[in-house]
Amino acid sequence: MAVSAQLRSRGNGPLARAMKRFAANNVTLVGLAILLVMLALVVFHPWLLRYKPNDIDLLAINKGPSAAHWFGTDGVGRDILARVLHGGRISLLVAGSSVVISLVIGYVVGALAAMAGRVVDAVLMRLVDLAMTLPPVILLLVIASITGAGILSTIAVISLLSWPVLARMVRARLMELRERDFVIAARGMGASLGHLLWRHGLPNTIDILVVYAALQFAAAILLEAGLSFLGLGIPPPEASWGNMLNAARSTVVLEQYPWQWLFAGGALVLTVLAINFVGDGLRDAFDPRSELN
Repeated sequence: MAVSAQLRSRGNGPLARAMKRFAANNVTLVGLAILLVMLALVVFHPWLLRYKPNDIDLLAINKGPSAAHWFGTDGVGRDILARVLHGGRISLLVAGSSVVISLVIGYVVGALAAMAGRVVDAVLMRLVDLAMTLPPVILLLVIASITGAGILSTIAVISLLSWPVLARMVRARLMELRERDFVIAARGMGASLGHLLWRHGLPNTIDILVVYAALQFAAAILLEAGLSFLGLGIPPPEASWGNMLNAARSTVVLEQYPWQWLFAGGALVLTVLAINFVGDGLRDAFDPRSELN
């Protein structure tokens, strides 16, 4: 009886209730389905398509969608469908890596500011204030022009701009948490700062981290696309959604060969919308006020 009661209490815990609210959101489930399909396509496309993203066919230059090339070809005869899916893999890799890095930096800075004392708090918060006052677009252009184009530099640029807001949110949550009895008791028993951050800080900020990661993932995809569109992100001939959209800067391509940028733009918009739907669902699911509705 005691075991069954314990299992029932776990099934009705905060995480279980959050997952139930998430599963009850139809729009979120649609976004999740779209996102999973897109992930499957970008991961497994080398085994699904007959063309590679950089294969050149001089007999099929600027051809429209057809049975041979479903999304058409570009100015050197490369298959647009293969490049869209391969570009999605690069864009998602850049976005995912930058989100992980910004999560680590944001959590560590915010948690240290809340738990490591007033001096550390003052220094770290002035650093966060400085990072938040810098104009993001100009900073992106300056850093990207210094580091050069490429996958690693693009990840670094996006990561450096994404962590300050998360650091403030984590700090605000842990400033309230550090006054709780169990944290005070842990300090009194000699718990180290690392123990407090790992055993108490991280579990109590997991909702912030999950929601932030989902929403920041979409923002990172758009930032990568913007950098690549400006020629400061992923350099050709490597495909990404951003540098495929760069083809639309040519009036000839924009008017006469719309398939060369339209499908990449559509995949970008669809993926960002799906991620936003999932992020909104996670935010609502982890919001304690949802219990009242």
